Amino acid sequence: MAKESIMDISVVILTYNEELHIQRCIERVLPISKEIFVIDCFSTDQTKTIASQLGAHVFERAWPGNQATQFNWALENLPIRTKWVLRLDADEYLCPELIEEIRAKLGTLSPNVTGVVFNLRRIFMGRHIRYGMPRVKLLRLFCYEKARCERRLMDEHIQLSEGYSLEFEHDFADHNLNTIGWWTQKHKEYAIRETIELLSIELGDFMKTEPHCQGILSGQALEKRRKKLKYVKAPLFLRSFIYFLYRYVGHLGFLDGKEGFLWHFLQGWWYRTLVDAILFEIKTTCGTDKSRIVAYVKDKYGLDFV
Repeated sequence: MAKESIMDISVVILTYNEELHIQRCIERVLPISKEIFVIDCFSTDQTKTIASQLGAHVFERAWPGNQATQFNWALENLPIRTKWVLRLDADEYLCPELIEEIRAKLGTLSPNVTGVVFNLRRIFMGRHIRYGMPRVKLLRLFCYEKARCERRLMDEHIQLSEGYSLEFEHDFADHNLNTIGWWTQKHKEYAIRETIELLSIELGDFMKTEPHCQGILSGQALEKRRKKLKYVKAPLFLRSFIYFLYRYVGHLGFLDGKEGFLWHFLQGWWYRTLVDAILFEIKTTCGTDKSRIVAYVKDKYGLDFV
């Protein structure tokens, strides 16, 4: 690795049992990062060993219940000495074109630019999912001490506290190598969190918040929130089916073959039907009583969110 290729970037990766992914993730950012920090939740596999062997600084911290709290702890407690911070999940990596774009552009940005938005490339069962959904754009690179992660159970985003963001042209990839069984189990865990998000929109926010974390969200993040407001008003169960048709037929998801069908069926219909089923269960039991909902979710699902 040529010394001159290293840039003023620290990378922060949150992990738990990520031996399948961590080497790929770290090796892709090594050429452009000064330091790599892995915050591990006491993995029982080889995650920590692999990360350490690749030169990452590994810190252990118990899982606090959500990514935002863990990531914000990292920002507050890691010995970060660089201008820029890059946030990645272990099953994500920078595509070669994005690495070259970062090299070419990062040093030329205006001082008022404190965040950089990347395009997300979704890879499912080894296939790049190109159709069915708009391009996802996420703010993942930002100036140290100029941003935090908003506190949400699901769909949390990096918020800038000052300055503004711009978009780079190229992609980083979300490419999980685990089995479909792992994927469905993970989405069962996500489903209760998404249910609480929808209930919070419908009934009024009753989740933990961090007032000092308010900041500037990217345009796409705000648009996604506006669409969720419309979604929550649509008829239960029918909305997940319509959403699947919108993606798979209306936006040509079928062009991605068998993998595309599975992606849009599982993520667009099955998962959202599961969310509606949990929501129906909670409302049938608790009505719209917020205190009863909080107690029920804690008792039945082990999720304490207030």
